[in-house]
Amino acid sequence: MELAIEGKSALILGGTKGLAFSCARHLAQAGGRVAVNGRDPAEGAEAARSLGPGAVFVRGDVSQADEPARLIGEARKALGPIDILVTNAGGPPTGQFTDHDIDTWRRALETNMLAAIEAARLLLPDMIAAGFGRIVNITSFAVKEPYPNMALANGVRAGLTGAMATLAREVAGKGVTVNNILPGLMATGALERVIKARAVRDGTSENEAAARMAASVPAGRLGTADDFGPLCAFLCSRHADYITAQNITVDGGLVRGLL
Repeated sequence: MELAIEGKSALILGGTKGLAFSCARHLAQAGGRVAVNGRDPAEGAEAARSLGPGAVFVRGDVSQADEPARLIGEARKALGPIDILVTNAGGPPTGQFTDHDIDTWRRALETNMLAAIEAARLLLPDMIAAGFGRIVNITSFAVKEPYPNMALANGVRAGLTGAMATLAREVAGKGVTVNNILPGLMATGALERVIKARAVRDGTSENEAAARMAASVPAGRLGTADDFGPLCAFLCSRHADYITAQNITVDGGLVRGLL
């Protein structure tokens, strides 16, 4: 399917690997001009190289207060006005509610909620002026069904969901859509931390913990990055003009809710 976004500029936060890199790859394949952000220069340079000519890497840690503005400035310098924003950040530490002090909660809020809000706030003027914009936030299935031992993620990702639901309605008539993609149990580095914690908690091997997780998914397997990126690219396309304020799970049927 032709996505009709050739030449559009996209910034993918935390986009050098995993699910966000799959978004970047599919956007680049659709003709988008892509900037991927991350903290590791070598990893970022390789990610940009693999995306093809015109892709760039912008180093920065979005959890730091001044970094979103700086790295967005660098992305604009390389690509011009940004049409598409994909937000992503590594998941916060696992653990129960009582395992975390207030400073840990603040760090999770900075990384997994406020960084995405700040990036969207900074880029909205470009999008509104152009009459076209796409914001896609990579959150978690936990906003629909809180997952055990993930109190931080359950809390802060739900907060981001509420903020973006409000934003989506405010800009719906200005050519800008705002949607969230909710990955389920995906075979990425982020899930490896959950698997390790689960293995320690249950006194099993990591392989056994991973197998049990896969068995809990109706599809019978963990998801992959290739299950994820095509949906992200579609939501950024011209075909998705009338899709906004949605939370779309990519989870193999894991979430049991009707909505």
